[in-house]
Formats: sequence, structure tokens, C-alpha cells
Amino acid sequence: MKKIELEIVALSHSITQTQSYAVVLGETNGLRRLPIVIGGFEAQAIAVALEKMQPSRPLTHDLFFNFMTTLGVGLTEVVIYKLEEGIFFAKLVCDNGGETLEIDARTSDALALAVRAGCPIYTQESILETAGLYLDQENAPGGAKSESKKPPIIEGSSKSDLKKMSLAELNTLLQQVLEQEDYVRAIPIRDEINSRSKK
Repeated sequence: MKKIELEIVALSHSITQTQSYAVVLGETNGLRRLPIVIGGFEAQAIAVALEKMQPSRPLTHDLFFNFMTTLGVGLTEVVIYKLEEGIFFAKLVCDNGGETLEIDARTSDALALAVRAGCPIYTQESILETAGLYLDQENAPGGAKSESKKPPIIEGSSKSDLKKMSLAELNTLLQQVLEQEDYVRAIPIRDEINSRSKK
């Protein structure tokens, strides 16, 4: 399995959905982005570590990382290895004195620990093919150039609204939403485009 290295490029709060956040991972040597919806607590844990803030008392992820470090267990990498029904699966690859351990984890928790450990984050090509977004649709394989006529951005972008749109309109809408960096809204649009390409 060829691993593709990712880095956290953004932590996005949805403009339209107040409780939704997305952590956006980008290929270290590419144009694709992988947005993953996470909860508010996990978004806070990632943001605190990215900004190198020192809370007065350790957060849960700080505690877990300190616990690992104290026991001599090092986090060497995080691997996002599966995508099933819209849910990402990850594992922590740890070193315990020469012994490699793999621990199943929620992707959001794994990312919060990866930031603290400064370790690399990887995924597989198949996951990026399925769930990745291109920053520039013109660079996407088979991607159509945006048309000059832009459909209005639909508030909420419900599944029924998306199903009524043409593929060209969906691609244009996806580009508009990405320009606003609203990765949470981009996810159902991406999924609708992918579902049509499989038919």
C-alpha cells in the first residue's frame, strides 16, 4: 500500500451549520484536499495544539499524550486507512521500545494526537480518489472548467437541491463553496458528484 502524506492546512467552521467543523488535510506534494467533519471538542483540541497554546490544565488529548510519553510510548505516525459510509477510520502507529503497536482511533482524536507528537499523517490513494477535493477543478482528472454562468449558492445545500442540479452546476457550486473555505458544505456536493460518476 502506497501511503500519501498529508498535513493539516485548515480548521474550518461551517458558515451555515453552527455546530459543524471540518479539519482539512492537504497532500504535502499535491493539490488535493481531504475535508473531514469533526466535533467541536476535537476541533478545539486540534486548534489548541496548532496554536501551541498552553491551557492551565491539560485537555484530554494532552493528558493522553503525556501518559504515552511518560510510559515511553512514541507516536510515530497516524494512518487514515479506510472510508466506509462517510466515516473515516484511523490508527495510531506507536513505538514501544522497538515494538510497533497499532491502535485503532477516531480520526479526529488521531489528528489531535498527531499535532502534539509532530508525527506524519498518511492516507491511501483510494481514499483521496473517493473523498478528496481539488483546489482548482480544472486540474482535476476529467474535471470540467467552471462555466461563466454561476448557480446561486444554496443555503444548506440539501440533498434534494443537489440532486436537481446538473453536473456542471455542481462543479461550479463546489468551486464557489471551496473559495469560501466552507469545507463542511463541500462534502455533500463532492459526494453527489462522486455518486453520479459511479453510475
